[in-house]
Amino acid sequence: MNRNLPTTRIALRPLALAAAALGVAAPLAAQNALPPAQDLGQLERMVVASVGADVGMPGGPLAPIDRRMRLAACPGAIQIDPPGTSSVTVRCTTSGWRLRVPLMRAAMAMNASATMGGGNDGTTASANAAVRKGDPVQLVAQGSSFSISVDATAMEDADIGRRVRVATNSKGSTIFAEVIDVGRVRLIGFK
Repeated sequence: MNRNLPTTRIALRPLALAAAALGVAAPLAAQNALPPAQDLGQLERMVVASVGADVGMPGGPLAPIDRRMRLAACPGAIQIDPPGTSSVTVRCTTSGWRLRVPLMRAAMAMNASATMGGGNDGTTASANAAVRKGDPVQLVAQGSSFSISVDATAMEDADIGRRVRVATNSKGSTIFAEVIDVGRVRLIGFK
């Protein structure tokens, strides 16, 4: 009996390898099959229709929705919240995603044209700053191979490109960050 044991192990080894390969191949094939994605152009058209202004126009989306995103297709109705002071939120409760679309404020359009004409020197925050004191902001830290964001609160008004103090919601500590967009700030030292 003991003499046949090594032969049995050798004979069963190819079967075990084949079973393992089949067990690994099925999950890999499932990973490659992506679920249907939401049409981002459709979302953008819905936002434009709900706010009544086109992309880049006062009252409309600040920029087109980034087509590199991949959101799960929404099987139910897409909900568009009423526009806030700086953004509108689009959500699909059945798929569980939420998208915040920054809006172009009339004062931002005027400030952009005034800056091009040499009006504002950028030393103080304008009346309609990109980040206002008390506004919720997204604090972002990103590198070449990672991106982390947390919710924070602006402690003062600031325009895009300026520094602002923000308080993180977790510990309430104050951090200096650079305003990179309406409602978005970047941790200084991470670019």
